[in-house]
Amino acid sequence: MNLLNIAKDNNIRIHVIGTDEVYGMTWPNSDAHENYPLCPSSPYSSSKASADLIALSYFKTFGTKVTVSRCTNNFGPWQHYEKLIPTVISCALETKHIPVYGDGLQKRHWIHVDEHNEAVIKIIEDGDLGQIYNIAPLPENYISNIDIIKFILDELRKPYNLIEHVTDRLGHDTSYFLKDFKFQSKFGNASKSLWKDRMKDTVKWYAAHHATA
Repeated sequence: MNLLNIAKDNNIRIHVIGTDEVYGMTWPNSDAHENYPLCPSSPYSSSKASADLIALSYFKTFGTKVTVSRCTNNFGPWQHYEKLIPTVISCALETKHIPVYGDGLQKRHWIHVDEHNEAVIKIIEDGDLGQIYNIAPLPENYISNIDIIKFILDELRKPYNLIEHVTDRLGHDTSYFLKDFKFQSKFGNASKSLWKDRMKDTVKWYAAHHATA
């Protein structure tokens, strides 16, 4: 609200980066496009949905220059070590147990951070005000957590017995899959990269920077 009021009073352009979690659980056949109903499962995703709606209300009520984007899981260099992929790589490099929520079969739709950033810049520069743009990776980038973990372990030549299944977190959705009809119609595909190709580079980056990370 504070940022939106400043933007309103000073005619500042503002872009809100949301999350695919606002749609709740989605699958490849869910047709989760920009107008898909909001159904957040957790306090976090509910707060993100609220932020999106408040921002869009400023556009409708005051004409504030607002756009919203919603993206899938990101990966790449410099990600915080609380996140899945940096945690897995760090634990594997140190031969520590890797905590995996539940059975690890939760599936996510992954995009490299560079492609996400490029898409956001396009929206900021040329997006239509008052619009929501989903930013989605290729359909092939829909993969389970456990498969990503095993892929990383294979890349680092570490054994699967480092995997340690822990109690699943509350409100943990089992699947997110996003479609970006509005973004594609205006800008084309946001992503052209297969997750395995970029994941190899990501693993190499963390391995090279691990000592100083």
